[in-house]
Amino acid sequence: MDQTERNKRQSIIDHCLEMNRSGLNQGTSGNISVRHEDGLLITPTSIPYESLSPEDIVFLDANAEPHGPHKPSSEWRFHKDILDARPEANSVVHAHPTYCTTLAIMGMEIPAIHYMLAVFGGPNIRLAPYAIYGSKKLSDYAVEALRDRKACLLDHHGSIAIGASLEQAMWFAVELETLARQYHGCLQLGDPPLLTDQQIQDVIDKIAGYGLSDD
Repeated sequence: MDQTERNKRQSIIDHCLEMNRSGLNQGTSGNISVRHEDGLLITPTSIPYESLSPEDIVFLDANAEPHGPHKPSSEWRFHKDILDARPEANSVVHAHPTYCTTLAIMGMEIPAIHYMLAVFGGPNIRLAPYAIYGSKKLSDYAVEALRDRKACLLDHHGSIAIGASLEQAMWFAVELETLARQYHGCLQLGDPPLLTDQQIQDVIDKIAGYGLSDD
């Protein structure tokens, strides 16, 4: 294992720990992947983040064959399928944040309540239909819900965010939970007024080329 790969593996662990410290996730219910060589590096299944060492992170090759002492996360399939479908993405962050998951349980997407929806690529955060965790059907639903978007909700499950780097994917995951919390708060007061598709597009055009680095 060279230093570059070790750094990627350690970064996955560090971000998993931060995911739980921040309240974005609980226990080992979340998982993180980073593109590597012809495959990806991903968290192993059911091992507390505090116990992980770089050697515990699983390498999943292009044929979805795992390499390492542990099994990959049970959600490995949508990590691989998303990275295969989105060559511009290099990381996937999946978590069970409280407000995202609350909306997902209620079968709700996030509409254009705030101009920051624009950073995700469109006027809404889609909700992928329910399918049992780890299944090909769930992976297919997630890939479709992420079409032209940087994040989605999973019905009765949680959230997914993607980015050009792990740092960017984590940023999107945190911003997504912020928007979910804002929407949840608005719903306590009534039906919130929404921005139009054109207003969101105007923001997308304005931030193009600056504001969010791919680094």
